[in-house]
Amino acid sequence: MPPRRLAAAVVSASAVTALAGLPALAPAAQAASSTAPASGWKARPATYGVASTKDVPVRMSDGTVLRADVLRPAKADGTPAPGRFPVIVTQTPYNKSAPGLSFENDYLVQRGYVQVIADVRGTGSSLGTWDSFGPREQLDGKEIVEWAHSSARPWSNGRVGLYGISYGAINQFFTAAQHPAGLRAMFPIVPAGDVYRDVVASGGQIDAGFIPLWLGLVTTAGLVPPAYTATDPAGGTAALLDHVVGATEFQGPTIGSAVTGDAQAYDGPFYRTRSPLRVVDRVTVPTFVVGGEYDLFQRGEPMLYERLRANGVPTRFLLGPWTHLQASSADLSGAHVGTMDELVLRWMDRHVRGVSDRALGSDVKQVTYHEIGGGWRTAPGWMPSSVSARTFQLSGTATPGTPGSLVAATPTSGADDVHPVPVAGLCTRSASQWTAGALAVPPCEDNALNDSVGTSWQTAPLASDLHLMGPINAQLFTSSSRPDAMLSVHIEDVAPDGHVERLTGGWQVLSHRALDLSRSRTLDGRLIQPYHPFTEATQVPMETGKVARIDVEVFPTGAVLRKGHRLRVTVQQYDVPHLLAPLPQVVDSLGSVVTIHHSRTYPSRLVLPVRG
Repeated sequence: MPPRRLAAAVVSASAVTALAGLPALAPAAQAASSTAPASGWKARPATYGVASTKDVPVRMSDGTVLRADVLRPAKADGTPAPGRFPVIVTQTPYNKSAPGLSFENDYLVQRGYVQVIADVRGTGSSLGTWDSFGPREQLDGKEIVEWAHSSARPWSNGRVGLYGISYGAINQFFTAAQHPAGLRAMFPIVPAGDVYRDVVASGGQIDAGFIPLWLGLVTTAGLVPPAYTATDPAGGTAALLDHVVGATEFQGPTIGSAVTGDAQAYDGPFYRTRSPLRVVDRVTVPTFVVGGEYDLFQRGEPMLYERLRANGVPTRFLLGPWTHLQASSADLSGAHVGTMDELVLRWMDRHVRGVSDRALGSDVKQVTYHEIGGGWRTAPGWMPSSVSARTFQLSGTATPGTPGSLVAATPTSGADDVHPVPVAGLCTRSASQWTAGALAVPPCEDNALNDSVGTSWQTAPLASDLHLMGPINAQLFTSSSRPDAMLSVHIEDVAPDGHVERLTGGWQVLSHRALDLSRSRTLDGRLIQPYHPFTEATQVPMETGKVARIDVEVFPTGAVLRKGHRLRVTVQQYDVPHLLAPLPQVVDSLGSVVTIHHSRTYPSRLVLPVRG
């Protein structure tokens, strides 16, 4: 991606788009490189140009004016084509007019859709105060759809779909849950499910790799004067002032509260209001969920799909080997589903336009996912009946640089120390993932160097391929020399040549070890996805020298470890630059030495979802 500059921001376009979850170019610019669907389905050709009307005012029920760009199919002379068309609504906080970003999907407009791109309240060219998925912003989503659906729009036939990436994927769930008139389908690309657990405070520490930069991006983009300021100075000035007020009333206090260990450091009403998993049961329109195995929202994406499927909503799930930055323009070669744009068009044609597509069900399976270490696979669901629980016990003696063992049989007793190394995680795939792909450094895709400052256990060379599909529980019996610390867990594939590939990870603050078993997931009677409340009331410091069971939720993955490879788990106390302890936790964990105990009394183990 060529470097560009946002006005008033000293960041490159690649970094900005990483934070926004968007490609530097419009989705229509991606290469048509993927293998065609099995049925031979082909996308309709482009039959229109694009005519754009900027900053159209959309008045909300409380009187606040939001601004939207309206992209319409155009005739050869560039003027809007006559007639009414189905409408695609996209909502963004990143300033739809910001240089270096593009929210337009010309591919859809050229094939007979109108796209409405709205700056959410308090961002871009819209008035009001931003509060990131707050109740009023959620209501705005419903009202924008109904505005686009209305017969008062001469370009709308009343059928509406939702489309967007990252933030523009998350808000689709809040909009759809309110059942706005005219809404027929949605296509969220890399949405969060539970914003606290997925990204803000994974394991109970604050995301320092992405969240501050993300809030900074929204703030910076919001301080770019609206394009209409030249013709409407009063309106442009009012919007700018609203954005300044929002920065002082929302962004600054939110970060401050989390870092100092106040309310925003814990899960509670603030995060629950903003989590799609809290409203997904009210979503009834057909939904195509796209996730990434190295995405910021790796945890929540399959959970959203599973809930929709369980509720009987027509849905599909695509999970690929990409970061947040790569998702919307991802290479789908070998997946046999077409390009991402073709998938969006096909989904919208079927469910918004109402075009018959009998081959859709056979071409695009319930789940299409890329196995890390292998290739594209399909499944009748996420974690179908062919997935079973398999357990490996920690065994032997592990020291930094010398792994202990992972065994299926009775373990050898031991107590292995995990020392505090504040640079742990710096050169890993985790660092790339949790900066949305901005810190992708090829040499750091080998976790071997990082493992040398951690404590590891690994299997003997595998006698057959091991296929994983789902979340993992690292159940570790732990003691600590200090009242608190964090366990950062890497699940890895060690090749015969010594290359170490990180497959997925999980994190858990020791004082937040309390479990809510009613919301935890089991497989074959074994705990495989622990759920921790992460509230102040359930936080209990460690007692020095006392062993406690710590269940670390390791985020879901699809991967295969080939015959002759080894499965490794590495434990550390830090994951830099991803996570930062709130200040009270820094004090409680300073200089901590954590010990992992494994024996018959303390059966530390991994519980894995193995696909047969």
